[in-house]
Amino acid sequence: MIAGILLAYCACASALDPSLDISQYAHTSWKIRDGFFKGTIRSIAQTSDGLIWLATEFGLLRFDGVKAIPFQPPGQALPSNDVVNVLGSSDGTLWIGTAAGLYRFDGIKFEPYRPREGRYPNATVYALKAQPGGGLWIGWQQTGASFLKDGVLTNYGGPEAL
Repeated sequence: MIAGILLAYCACASALDPSLDISQYAHTSWKIRDGFFKGTIRSIAQTSDGLIWLATEFGLLRFDGVKAIPFQPPGQALPSNDVVNVLGSSDGTLWIGTAAGLYRFDGIKFEPYRPREGRYPNATVYALKAQPGGGLWIGWQQTGASFLKDGVLTNYGGPEAL
């Protein structure tokens, strides 16, 4: 409690600069009626280049802080506009979970992900979670979960799910 009181009186702990009036702060909101996007945002991720990626039921959007642009992979179309989950990994890769499976985009190359070892479930990717120290947890529709590390996919779930 004493620490909380000391922080409250410390100038460096203020959330806002007390010398500025509230009207001096900028605020921008992006709305559907302004043409930002349509549909539900299911997942948000940021890649190491600073871009924000929005997974929606109508596709994947790339947001640069000013505008959201539908993502079109180089030389091809998204395999499914039903994008369920996105995750930016520490190496700059964007992992994209769709109704058509798992995809990766490294900023140049867009490709479906196939592990070097392990059985790949043919299911919708509902969850993506980076594991500290490397590796990726993947949650599949009706098939359980998988752990991907160094190209090896280990599935957790009943054999009937694969």
